[in-house]
Amino acid sequence: MFFHGNYGITLQMTMDQARSASHQGQCDADVEALSRVPVIARQLRKLDADTLRRELREYGAWDADELADHEQNLQRILWLAAGEIVERQYQPW
Repeated sequence: MFFHGNYGITLQMTMDQARSASHQGQCDADVEALSRVPVIARQLRKLDADTLRRELREYGAWDADELADHEQNLQRILWLAAGEIVERQYQPW
């Protein structure tokens, strides 16, 4: 399954991986664990910090100081990507 951001960011993961990082309750530890899976970690390492910051700014959930932390931004985009992938399974199209 793929997540495609507005600024050329693409992440690929299985539905099981997406579900592991997008569920009710606190997801931080699960997102961190998923970010260490080699195939996911390789994708995250390729993300440009400025592009990632622009992508996340679109969500309006983090201020400039928060978006200055690239490592946290990687966790944020992974969590968002997982959530979008999980939600898409319930779309009728």
